Amino acid sequence: MQQMTLDDDPGRAEAQLYRRLEAIDVAYMSHSHRPVFTVEEARALRGSLPGQHCKCLFLIDRKGALFLAVMREEIAADLKWLSDALGAGRFSFGKPELMREVLGVQPGAVTPFALMNDRAHRVTPVLDAAMLDASLVNYHPLRNDRTTAIPPEGLLRFIAACGHAPRILRFPD
Repeated sequence: MQQMTLDDDPGRAEAQLYRRLEAIDVAYMSHSHRPVFTVEEARALRGSLPGQHCKCLFLIDRKGALFLAVMREEIAADLKWLSDALGAGRFSFGKPELMREVLGVQPGAVTPFALMNDRAHRVTPVLDAAMLDASLVNYHPLRNDRTTAIPPEGLLRFIAACGHAPRILRFPD
């Protein structure tokens, strides 16, 4: 199966994601909205969508290791704490070109679902343990004009099916 990116066809990439979720028996529900690029924009648009809303950070350490930090939207991302907790070098945000190359998504659409495009397993997913306590978790389905909710156990099953082993950490509030 070839990597599908937003540049190719957002509808086809999204449909491919849903087929993968269905193949591993993960229930999902998706909602359409105008494109959002920040947590604040998403909060203003989503109304009463159920579940834990999350943010994702594409990070690179000074040695070139790539990470996808996925956490509750309301917590501040402490990159120093995170690099210390992972035993990684100092973090910076990955460049948009690298994000497109490795995860197949544009800035504003980064999501754990993009791990399906990381066939070389270059990215280490890092998940907020408290996020996984929710009944549903919400992410972009490879595009930032939709939100898709799945159960946390479905997220873990999806990540494993993509060949990744997530690091699960208790992020500070």
